[in-house]
Amino acid sequence: MQITSTAFENSQRIPRKYTCDGDNVNPPLEFRDVPDGTKSLVLIMDDPDIPDFVKQRNAIQVWVHWVVFNMAPTTSAIEEKEDPGMEGNGTGEIHGYQGPCPPDREHRYFFKLYALNDTLDLKEGSTKEQVEKAMEGHVIEKAELIGLYERS
Repeated sequence: MQITSTAFENSQRIPRKYTCDGDNVNPPLEFRDVPDGTKSLVLIMDDPDIPDFVKQRNAIQVWVHWVVFNMAPTTSAIEEKEDPGMEGNGTGEIHGYQGPCPPDREHRYFFKLYALNDTLDLKEGSTKEQVEKAMEGHVIEKAELIGLYERS
C-alpha cells in the first residue's frame, strides 16, 4: 500500500498553502495498492517534533493534526478541502485538518494510512488515542508519507 501527494514528495517540504501560513487546507493525497479484505481506511497526521514547552503545556508527546476514519476501502484519493470520512479531533480538540505551524524549527509531519479489516464503532470527533485503540488487532497494512515544514 502507498500514500503519496501531488503537492510534495516524501521527506520534502509541504507547500505553504497547506500550512497555518497559507490557506490551512489539507494537501491532496493518493492511495494505491490497498490490500484485499480492507473494510475501511484510517488516516492520521501528526508531528512528533514539537518542542518541550509545547509538550509540557499541553501534556502531550505528539501534536495531532488530522484524524480521519471509516473511509471507504475504495478511496483512492483525498482532494484539497475534502472531508473523506469521519473526522476526529486533533490536539486542542480541533475538529478536522490543522496545517503545520511549527513554533521553532523544521518539523516532520507523518501522514499514516492504515488498512483495516473492519470499520470502527466510533463517533465523529473521536481522538487519535480512541481511534488507535479501536484499530488494535484490525490493521492489515500501513503506509506512510512524511512532509517537512519550517516557518519563514
